[in-house]
Amino acid sequence: MPLVAQEAAAAPGLEGYLVTYGPLVLMFVVLYFLLIRPQQKRQKTRSMMLNNLKKGDKVVTIGGLHGTILEITDDTVVLRVNDVTKLTFERSAVNAISASAAAAEEKK
Repeated sequence: MPLVAQEAAAAPGLEGYLVTYGPLVLMFVVLYFLLIRPQQKRQKTRSMMLNNLKKGDKVVTIGGLHGTILEITDDTVVLRVNDVTKLTFERSAVNAISASAAAAEEKK
């Protein structure tokens, strides 16, 4: 009988690896679905929003400034804040689109 116990202890097999590394793999899978995947989804929607910016869109910057896009290039945006003030921002400083030019015209 002691000989069988020594053979079992010498070769742990698949069950030993599953018990050892199973919780680690499970933790990675849970973290992927709870943290990594939603962040990638938010990043994708934000980059699509930044790429779809156009002249006339009413936007809100990260700092909370509301304005209308007058000029837009690959990396900068010129916003009209009031009748006189024009401010230049990085394109990545735009946080959200509050209304597009087409939607504003339909309301009038």
